[in-house]
Amino acid sequence: MCGSSGIPLLSAVLCLQFLSISAGKMKIVEEPNTYGLNNPFLSQVNRLQPKISPAAISGPSHLHRLAGKCFSMIESAYKYEFCPFHNITQHEQTFRWNAYSGILGIWQEWEIENSTFVGMWMREGDSCATRNRQTKVLLTCGASHKLAHVSEPNTCIYWLTFETPFVCHSHSLLVYPTLKKELQNRWDQVEQSLYDGLVTQQGYRKCLRAIFEDAGYLKTAGEKQAQRETEELNRSQEETLGKCSEERSKLSAEVQRLKDLLSQHNISSTIRSVSEENRAVTGHQPLGNKHLRGDLGLRHNVL
Repeated sequence: MCGSSGIPLLSAVLCLQFLSISAGKMKIVEEPNTYGLNNPFLSQVNRLQPKISPAAISGPSHLHRLAGKCFSMIESAYKYEFCPFHNITQHEQTFRWNAYSGILGIWQEWEIENSTFVGMWMREGDSCATRNRQTKVLLTCGASHKLAHVSEPNTCIYWLTFETPFVCHSHSLLVYPTLKKELQNRWDQVEQSLYDGLVTQQGYRKCLRAIFEDAGYLKTAGEKQAQRETEELNRSQEETLGKCSEERSKLSAEVQRLKDLLSQHNISSTIRSVSEENRAVTGHQPLGNKHLRGDLGLRHNVL
């Protein structure tokens, strides 16, 4: 071995040089990135399954540079990962075998107040009791891009604060400059109508919302209704599947109990499956791998 008493000094020096060169060539392997959804490094079983696709990227163009990036923070025992215009996820930082990892929301629409973008709504996350999880990400000025705070003001509804230098300018989150010329003209007309007293404040707000919807910043009433119907359908299917699985487990347990009872009395079991009973009554045999064909017996030449 290097450095043993039987090796000359020159050999020892060469060994040390060799070890130094080898150490310099060693490369530290980084932990695979697990941000976002459907990462290829995750097993198929552990991948998060989104209910819907993210909405199109919209809003201030300077914020579009955040698309494709992810930012994380650890709060208590959970790690939160925010991917602008994509999704937000939560991962429990414990060694429990069933540690929670889930989707808190998928990018859907903006939160607009006083004609200003104030936050991003991530909706249609994982199921939580009778609703889906959703998150509002508030945008605030900061020296760097980072998640700064997380809270859960209502059950399954989360608020996250995201700091970024992209919103530090006083005009960086105004809605009007981001609109196409046609929509700006419509806004100008609505402003004039309000000034002339031709519309009420309620009508004014309704007209502005229609402009924001046409710009793709807010979901329309029809889109929200469709989402609610889809959510209700998915929940109904999940409940039906759960009930079927529960009933199947009960029936299987009852069948096994009856079989055990028959065995205790040395009675051969005659319990057959429903498909076996049907074959016994109808005389039909399973088709196996045979190709299905038309009923040739009905093919008669009719003149």
